[in-house]
Amino acid sequence: MKTRIVRVLVTDDHPIVLDGVTLALQNTPWLQVAGYARSGREAITAVERLKPDVVLLDLRLPDMLGPEVVQALRAQDSAVKIILFTAYPDHAALDAALAAGAHGAVVKDTERDDLVDAIRRVMAGERVLCINAAGSSGAALSRKLREHGLTRREYDILRRVAMGETNPEIAVALGLTRNTVKTYLQRTLEKLGARNRVEALSRASQLGIL
Repeated sequence: MKTRIVRVLVTDDHPIVLDGVTLALQNTPWLQVAGYARSGREAITAVERLKPDVVLLDLRLPDMLGPEVVQALRAQDSAVKIILFTAYPDHAALDAALAAGAHGAVVKDTERDDLVDAIRRVMAGERVLCINAAGSSGAALSRKLREHGLTRREYDILRRVAMGETNPEIAVALGLTRNTVKTYLQRTLEKLGARNRVEALSRASQLGIL
């Protein structure tokens, strides 16, 4: 019986990572690197064009937030499996990216066999967390929010803004009134020292909150 070939799209803005992953995967007969992307937008286009089975996705890309990329990829192809590939297992965006629909997370310094096994398990329908600080990202997020005076509700609203949702959509999703969402958002902007949503998202990303 012929083994199915699993095609992987590698998304990372560092060439050395692209080379390293290719080297790690090329010795596995049932894995094939379908292509590369160096930004979130490139990944979205590549998924439409290449139809990979798995996207190995860097959590921190130059043009889009991790959770935003995950949501866009899932909208592009609901069948594609997404594995976050990060050097920052404690980054607050990890939880948000998993909540947006990612199927797993692997740290970049993982062994080749563990990376291959994570891909195999995700393809089998499992949710896989191969991170040194597995389960600690929630604690890391809570710590970062406290450091900057943000509440969990304010974070939830900011995360949905990052995913492109409007105030009315956020209100429906969280069971709040539109005015309440607007109030929370204004308070969040003030705490982050931002004049508008774009500045707030940029500031939150710099602080490791998103």
